[in-house]
Amino acid sequence: MNNPRNPAAPPAASVPPVIPAAGEAAAVPAEPNRRTAEASLGGSRAEPRSKVDAEAVLDIRDLRISFVNEGRSTPAVKGVSFTVKRGETVALVGESGSGKSVTALATVKLLGASAQIEGSVRYNGAEMIGAPEAKLRAVRGNDISFVFQEPMTSLNPLHTLERQIGESLALHQGLTGAAARARIVELLDRVGIRDAESRLADYPHQLSGGQRQRVMIAMALANGPELLIADEPTTALDVTIQAQILDLLAELKRDEGLSMLFISHDLGIVRRIADRVCVMQGGEIVEQGPVEEIFSNPRHPYTRKLLAAEPKGIAEPIDPAAPEIVSTDNLRVWFPIKRGFLRRTVGHVKAVNAATLRVRAGETLGIVGESGSGKTTLALAIMRLIESNGPIVYMGRDISTLQGRGLRRLRRDMQIVFQDPFGSLSPRMTVGQIIAEGLGVHGVEKGRDPRQMVAEIMAEVGLDPTTMDRYPHEFSGGQRQRIAIARAMILRPKVVVLDEPTSALDMTVQVQIVELLRELQRRHGLAFLFISHDLRVVRAMSHQILVMRAGDVVEQGTTAQVFDAPKSDYTRALMAAAFHDSKERPS
Repeated sequence: MNNPRNPAAPPAASVPPVIPAAGEAAAVPAEPNRRTAEASLGGSRAEPRSKVDAEAVLDIRDLRISFVNEGRSTPAVKGVSFTVKRGETVALVGESGSGKSVTALATVKLLGASAQIEGSVRYNGAEMIGAPEAKLRAVRGNDISFVFQEPMTSLNPLHTLERQIGESLALHQGLTGAAARARIVELLDRVGIRDAESRLADYPHQLSGGQRQRVMIAMALANGPELLIADEPTTALDVTIQAQILDLLAELKRDEGLSMLFISHDLGIVRRIADRVCVMQGGEIVEQGPVEEIFSNPRHPYTRKLLAAEPKGIAEPIDPAAPEIVSTDNLRVWFPIKRGFLRRTVGHVKAVNAATLRVRAGETLGIVGESGSGKTTLALAIMRLIESNGPIVYMGRDISTLQGRGLRRLRRDMQIVFQDPFGSLSPRMTVGQIIAEGLGVHGVEKGRDPRQMVAEIMAEVGLDPTTMDRYPHEFSGGQRQRIAIARAMILRPKVVVLDEPTSALDMTVQVQIVELLRELQRRHGLAFLFISHDLRVVRAMSHQILVMRAGDVVEQGTTAQVFDAPKSDYTRALMAAAFHDSKERPS
């Protein structure tokens, strides 16, 4: 695949196209050679090369960013300085709100009008702060490209893959028609989309999560830029897909001479992919240096805190006499495929095949596998939220045929906590109303003050009861997850389904939530069905492991058995993808 800037070299990367607003002139297509600083940015004069690092693709000095709202200025980035050299990967790490993404977006002025930016951001020696908008548009998606965390929010659901990638090629290179189509096929093939030509008419919803992220990377490669900014590009992906995307990025860096600014809160991934690390806290870089030096000899207390923030230990042994709470025997969930005018069933989507499990009081069953393997479907079937075939036994009683009032009474005992608390909490209700809602539905509050019950459960999950009249948007991600847990726990359930409850959280917050769940389980004898693609968290939480693939249970056993001596090739592949460093592997 030829680099459009240098026919002798392989390509580099680009960002989703930036379309000019009505009345604006379209950006000038890129010249075939890499631009010098002054040619790229018109009137922006670069300092003499003796004053800047000649090897720096990106040179940031004393960057300060504040957001002004209703006359109030809120600082987000406070004097950040670092460089990204040619062919180098620099990682920005830190908790949510530390300023990582804001710093990256400021490089080409992708922040909103409320952002006030001071300091210096130089691309190849050319000053980006204060550069004309037309010149910045020529750099965005052409010289500097972005890959974002959630491709479904970046890809247009109404446009085919051909049209979305083609927009960038037309805007920056003037490629249309057969030439653009050939280039798009080449790009998709380069990032590992099989039968690329046959996928051109596909829409984003027709792709898996990993495929959508590959399409984002193809868009980033379209115009052969020098710098790729990857903002949490693997956070929402399964471990095997994570490994594939990281391998792809490393290959692109090696083959195409890419420089990368990599943003992540997963330090395992950072150690695998980065050359240098910048640790951010509260809008400042508190420590930076070569990756091995930072990981082996961290100097700043916050860096040491981040490196120590990994769920540790193993689940406490359960009482041998603990009663069995829930079990299934060859449970099956098949969704019919209906076709034709009469909507006859012509086949089935076999989401779950013959799943057998047992969970006792105080026990956690970890359910792992790739997206689409049937993990959540199995849990929803056990909770009688979707139809299934086969017995579901709760406290010695088959509930698979329960209906009406009997099923409603069961709901109090079986609760669920979802992956994204912000999406599952009503923005129009206060936290107190959200947590108390189930009390009224199930008649639990009779004879007691609901606000007092809410205050007690908020205190139990580590929330300040005086905040119960606030709304979800006023809380952090970790606090919102505690709210979701409080909503489930106030009903004093026997079984709780935890569907990816920590995947969207920072490492330090993950540890807090894991400790909270352990304490609640210990105190109330809860049975957990713990669904996750983060095998470190699963290992720390679970007594038993059930591994699923394409609807089938491919392996199950104790946590020690599955992690230390996996029997199936698929389980071994999951372990290899999750524990990249041999020092991280289960012993």
